[in-house]
Amino acid sequence: MSGPLTPVLFVDRDGTLIEEPEDFQIDCFTKLRFVPGVIPAMLRLRDAGYQFVMVTNQDGLGSEAYPQATFDGPHALMMQVFESQGIGFREVLIDVTLPADNALTRKPNIGLALDLLKDRSIDWVRSAMVGDRDSDNGFARNLGVRAFQLRTRQFGGDWDWDAIAHALADAPRTATVQRNTRETRVRVSIDLDRTADPQVRTGLGFFDHMLEQIGKHGGFALELTCEGDLHIDEHHTIEDSALALGQALREALGDKRGIGRYGFTLPMDETLASAALDFSGRPYFVFEGSFQRERVGDMPTELVPHFFRSLCETAGLNLNLKVYGDNDHHKVEACFKAVARALRQALRREGRELPSTKGAL
Repeated sequence: MSGPLTPVLFVDRDGTLIEEPEDFQIDCFTKLRFVPGVIPAMLRLRDAGYQFVMVTNQDGLGSEAYPQATFDGPHALMMQVFESQGIGFREVLIDVTLPADNALTRKPNIGLALDLLKDRSIDWVRSAMVGDRDSDNGFARNLGVRAFQLRTRQFGGDWDWDAIAHALADAPRTATVQRNTRETRVRVSIDLDRTADPQVRTGLGFFDHMLEQIGKHGGFALELTCEGDLHIDEHHTIEDSALALGQALREALGDKRGIGRYGFTLPMDETLASAALDFSGRPYFVFEGSFQRERVGDMPTELVPHFFRSLCETAGLNLNLKVYGDNDHHKVEACFKAVARALRQALRREGRELPSTKGAL
């Protein structure tokens, strides 16, 4: 499986990172002032996995009207301040043409960023542009990313840095998966950061009840519908529902920064179920337990471990599930509840760091 994609935040310089003076040239140290809130916001975004690319138009830089030497000192100090606070830039892209030149490298054109478009590791869906002018918004449109225009006295705008960090770093973890085969049509929608009564309909009453346990005890909003070939048997409906749900979990988790990652044990009357799980990205399933009945309700008991094995396959989940007891209804339900409670712990955001020494999950 390929590694997680990395979002990029494209940022303008003057008026976005540092305040823009009346003459629009930061050509001496006394003009260098940071935009309020920029460093705390960028630290939050860094911790959420963003990389930064500075894209700036510097009209006529290097000419007699704007000597390179007057630019270099304030710019170097600005970069040193960011670096001292733990903020680095993947690239600094500077266009030195004039508006009349209409250069392909001048915002809103995207000539400076063409090499980045070839990078398959970039998460373009989560990437964004922050600037203070219409040219920055146009750059975002041409690049196909979301635009945030900072609120400034010169050019208007609706955003401040704190709100931008919240919108990008705290975005709800959601996913919708549609899985259609000749045997089933499954649609799953989840929101890991919202609770709601589960909405499940598969045509199998007891299986619906078990899937509802995953949403309810997992602590996330779950909607799942399946139209399957129940005139043949239950196998495809249960298997494909698990595969679609696992895929949705994997997509909603993104790069998995801040998650708890691991475990749960749950009693149910005489039954005890234990679910130890890890969103490691490496699917593996171990099951210890047995059932005396062929079915509980309309769900074959042989498909209980098969459901969890299929879930692990598409979720990238390592799951060890054990159950013992006397009542098969209790044992099946305890399995689903224990896994759901383990999911609740593993999916919960506990910080911003990636819970792995490998650098990827």
